[in-house]
Amino acid sequence: MSANKESLNFDAKQLRDKYRVERDKRLRVDGNEQYQEVTGRFSHFVTDPYVTGEPRAPISDFVEIAIIGGGFGGLLAGARLQEAGLTDVRIIEKGGDFGGTWYWNRYPGAQCDIESYIYLPLLEELNYVPKEKYTHAPEMLAHSRAIAEQYNLYENALFQTEVTGMSWNDHDKEWNLTTNKGDSLRARYVCMSNGPLNRPKLPAIKGIEDFEGHTFHTSRWDYEYTGGDTEGGLTRLKDKKIGIIGTGATAVQCIPHLAEASKSLTVFQRTPSSIDVRGNRPTDPEWANSLNKGWQKNRMTNFNILVTGGQQEEDLVNDGWTDIIRKLSMFNASRASETSLTPEEMMARVELADFEKMEQIRARVDSVVEDSKTAEALKPWYRQFCKRPCFHDDYLKAFNQDNVTLVDTDGKGVQEITAKGVMVDGIEYELDCLIFATGFEVGTDYTQRAGYDITGRGGVSLSDKWSDGMRTLHGFQTNGFPNCFFMGVVQGGFTANFPHMLDEQSTHIAHMVAHADNNNYHSLEASEEAENDWVATMESMAVINQQFLEDCTPGYYNNEGKPGNKSSLGASQYGAGPEAFFQLIREWREEGSLSGLNFS
Repeated sequence: MSANKESLNFDAKQLRDKYRVERDKRLRVDGNEQYQEVTGRFSHFVTDPYVTGEPRAPISDFVEIAIIGGGFGGLLAGARLQEAGLTDVRIIEKGGDFGGTWYWNRYPGAQCDIESYIYLPLLEELNYVPKEKYTHAPEMLAHSRAIAEQYNLYENALFQTEVTGMSWNDHDKEWNLTTNKGDSLRARYVCMSNGPLNRPKLPAIKGIEDFEGHTFHTSRWDYEYTGGDTEGGLTRLKDKKIGIIGTGATAVQCIPHLAEASKSLTVFQRTPSSIDVRGNRPTDPEWANSLNKGWQKNRMTNFNILVTGGQQEEDLVNDGWTDIIRKLSMFNASRASETSLTPEEMMARVELADFEKMEQIRARVDSVVEDSKTAEALKPWYRQFCKRPCFHDDYLKAFNQDNVTLVDTDGKGVQEITAKGVMVDGIEYELDCLIFATGFEVGTDYTQRAGYDITGRGGVSLSDKWSDGMRTLHGFQTNGFPNCFFMGVVQGGFTANFPHMLDEQSTHIAHMVAHADNNNYHSLEASEEAENDWVATMESMAVINQQFLEDCTPGYYNNEGKPGNKSSLGASQYGAGPEAFFQLIREWREEGSLSGLNFS
């Protein structure tokens, strides 16, 4: 197969030009400033609707290890620390229970978009296989609770508690933490598992505070208003005119339920999502019973290698995420007799595979959506991994319903919110309820996402230390902040299957703490030299992704069109890919000296 437009059924140059035009119309000078924090008059958007704020007496005590965040990251850290023999662990969580993302996100249709057999952590450890290939939110919340029970993490946990301050006491070699409950907590080690998707954001749209109807954010779904539950059945909306701003992964899952239940649904779109086939199905009991020891780790690794461009004899997950890799393999097979491709030739080959996949995605829109104007507006014009791909079998169908209207803003976004509704191109759409499916803070400064600053040795704050960008060793520690470990997207091996990364990080942190404990060390931190070397490595590798991200339509993957920001998701990725990063830290552990760390 030669790479020309006749054999490929598309013109690559025309697609590049189209992608560029669609990107350019969405570029904004304000970048992440187009959003506003949910504080002050907007703080009700983050109120916990699932529990009452029960008062309790403040606590003043000491634990060996405090973990901030009770989502998958905190649970995995707690589990791996326990397995390493470190049992004096406390998890501090602002929600009313464990679960993190799946504690807060209980919107109708909430479901994982990574296969549940690789997404839900510690399946083998709990001897559990999920009920479906793509499980729904209640099962993920229940699994979070099961992990906490298995590893005795409830015993010392503090729920409905937010850390408000954290400072290092160099005399006692421990961290002092304050909370919104008046607690004064001390810990030798602190593990920061706040999560990258923990602070909802709102668009800074003119008049957002003027709307007189009902409003809420999808991560705090108001079932008192809508009726129903995560399975749908939103019966209280039958006489309501509903609007929703946002068409990302959350909106894709809840819009079919809103369309089914409401008198009318108006969807306000800036950039359409890529919608591939979901193809969910129940777990085959015979397959589940046939699984051998190590099956989950093997499956996770297989997926990770494939979605980052590597080769595997078999595609174990075999879904929309890995489909593009199969396309790439076909392109490569057609050139099997040729000499090795240069990196530039390989990038061009990947681009062609990407074009073909996205042509398939756009063709699917035409095959499902009946109105041609609506179908055209729902087509994504960008590379597949410029935005997180979505998978759903009912989302596109919803736009065939008479009560559903798509308001495409041609990349500009909503113009204004009024007392009665939403204004786009001078037209006011009157609504009874406006729902914000506008996502979470990702590209903002780390301390803003955490909700508090951290003071290290000598009174230096983390916000000052990282004012020109993150500085760590392997993403885990930063010089001047002993015994403090970071998890998530902090200069490490980012992967689409986020819990896989969190598990690798948890194993690594448990190893470092156990090493210190076994050798009677009181504190450990990254050396300045090792930190500088890792930052240089990250910066040199960032060039690999830079051009791709710059060409992408704006979104949280490329820091809203400003991928050069050193706090962005792109700048937090190890350029050689997650599997290479996991191998790097595994070999670092196996070498034994823990080079780059200072112990005292």
